[in-house]
Amino acid sequence: MWHVSEHRSIAGTCRRLPPQVVKKYELWKNLVFRHGPEKLKEFPGFNDEALKGERKGQRSSRLSLKYRVIYSTERDIVTVFVLEITPHKY
Repeated sequence: MWHVSEHRSIAGTCRRLPPQVVKKYELWKNLVFRHGPEKLKEFPGFNDEALKGERKGQRSSRLSLKYRVIYSTERDIVTVFVLEITPHKY
């Protein structure tokens, strides 16, 4: 099993998010906790991808058309760090 660690601001962010986004985030966390981030590739709805530029080394998963969860992984200690849930900038 994986450990999912959230930035301290995630709880406050979740209180301001639409309920369907929070529900999808909880599903995302459960999937990552049980099977790891590699399993996200099997679900095209999450559109999991590596980020470029300033966010190189981080990954993004889609929670809705507007919202993404940004995270990074450490394989040595099997941990996923959720950095933020943010509206996608187009």
